[in-house]
Amino acid sequence: MTTPSPVRPSGLRSVALGTPDVAAAEAFYTATWALAPVARQDGAVYLRGSGSPHHLLSLHPRPAAELLDVCFNAASRADVDALAAAVRKAGAGPVGEAGAAKDPAGGYGFSFRDPEGRHFTIVAGDATHADASEKADVPDHLSHVVLCSADVPKSTAFFTDVLGFRVSDRTKMMNFVRCNSDHHQIALAYAEASSLNHIAFYMPDLESVMRGAGRVKDAGYPIEWGVGRHGPGNNVFAYFIGPDEVVIEYTSEVEKVDDSYVVRGPEEWKWPPGRTDHWGISAPPSLRLQAAQKKIRFAIDIAPGEQTPR
Repeated sequence: MTTPSPVRPSGLRSVALGTPDVAAAEAFYTATWALAPVARQDGAVYLRGSGSPHHLLSLHPRPAAELLDVCFNAASRADVDALAAAVRKAGAGPVGEAGAAKDPAGGYGFSFRDPEGRHFTIVAGDATHADASEKADVPDHLSHVVLCSADVPKSTAFFTDVLGFRVSDRTKMMNFVRCNSDHHQIALAYAEASSLNHIAFYMPDLESVMRGAGRVKDAGYPIEWGVGRHGPGNNVFAYFIGPDEVVIEYTSEVEKVDDSYVVRGPEEWKWPPGRTDHWGISAPPSLRLQAAQKKIRFAIDIAPGEQTPR
């Protein structure tokens, strides 16, 4: 894993979660989190935001809460094939054959496991929504996913050397990597074991983050961290714990970068005593949040040849 892939994914599309109570999770993500059902298949529900991606989140019946899959888009079928070849050459884990995607969004893609056993899908040509438009207080698309990693350097190298991502920043807590002009689509947090740290949903603006956070708080879900503004990425944030102890974030105003962006390290990302963000208004992340970020593990019984959890 020393020669970077000549191609990279074009963006982050969706996350698949397993849950023991699909109906209860759907009720939260529609009535409170402001997503909308767009398809149902094999007992699962697929939920969209206001933007063009077919779905941002899918909820699948499972005995326990699990992270089933993280899906990226690619610009073309040729890019899918090139990325599949790069993953297969790296020999990091099982790789499925590229072919017709099996979820309701369709398209052409493949799935694989990375060196820590996490399940990913890359797809091109999947369905999108022609009626996409920004709506106040409604998530537009997925901004990023943060994964707790037992080996951050190794996982970072996989994303950069095999999948073509670029490192944006490094802190003492995590590495941030990107596949397009947003500061990061994936961050890898130092931890004792692999788990889902959180899923970030992109809101149109700061006002939408504030109003959305108020709606979720009114529904009985306290803000576990925020509202604040991060260092790396410079994005506004508000964190909650949703159904099954899944950590979710409303975010906006993510910094746009290009290859001229200068990567900063842990010594350059330090806060004054008592601060955990730019503004210094919010309390630190709650203990409950920190515990939840270690709880949701990747499912281990999904074959890499399956592009959608069954």
